[in-house]
Amino acid sequence: MENGKKIGFIGYGNMAQAMAEGLMRTGAVCGDQLFACARDWEKLRRNTEPKGIHPCRDARETVLASDIVVIAVKPYLVEEVTAPVRELLREKIVLSVAAGMPFEAYEKILLPGTHHLSTLPNTPVAVGEGIIICESRHSLTPEEYRQVEEIFSHIGLLQAVDTKQMSIAGTISGCGPAFVSMFLEALADGAVLHGLPRPLAYRLASQMVAGTGKLQLETGTHPGAMKDAVCSPGGTTIVGVAALERGGLRSVVIDAVDAVERKG
Repeated sequence: MENGKKIGFIGYGNMAQAMAEGLMRTGAVCGDQLFACARDWEKLRRNTEPKGIHPCRDARETVLASDIVVIAVKPYLVEEVTAPVRELLREKIVLSVAAGMPFEAYEKILLPGTHHLSTLPNTPVAVGEGIIICESRHSLTPEEYRQVEEIFSHIGLLQAVDTKQMSIAGTISGCGPAFVSMFLEALADGAVLHGLPRPLAYRLASQMVAGTGKLQLETGTHPGAMKDAVCSPGGTTIVGVAALERGGLRSVVIDAVDAVERKG
């Protein structure tokens, strides 16, 4: 179901493209409601025009055409790209997807009275199954926040968290797809080792992960209980679980999350 809101992207890299793809795929908007600008004009045209999205020459053109403006550049570029359009942004809903740019950072960059919300989406928004971490501190009105929820809930789970939790929540949802993809690849390698064609191995492994995640979300069952439900005494699954435990799967995953947080 389309709505009438027009959405503009300042910056049109991987995350902005994933969001645009998801919004169109799920019917939240059509391509004609999307606008984008980026430094490389020809690349921007290649990534927008075939999908019916409007390429814009600069941030000013993008903001003027839009109701919701998504700041989708690297954090160190935010001040540079918003400076020429700060007056215009006061009349818009401003949504940030730049990591490490919470509410307080934008309060120093944008003009007083600008309505803005900092978020951290992940790449599965492209297929409508993503996560969008939203900072609980923002300056949107209740009606503006409702509009954001109405549109962007089409492409993922919107989860509000305190400012101090933004980093770890973003690590789980944003870095997690890479970790899970590595697990999928390894699982498929094991299947190929025993004669399963690789495309089929990937298909089965991916659906298994998607289904397991959905089962946990819908039932709220503790992951440990879900694991126990598959492990019969003396059965096959517990043999594999024991091998994963010997290999230190849990501690390695925890270490990976910890390493990301320590880097920040």
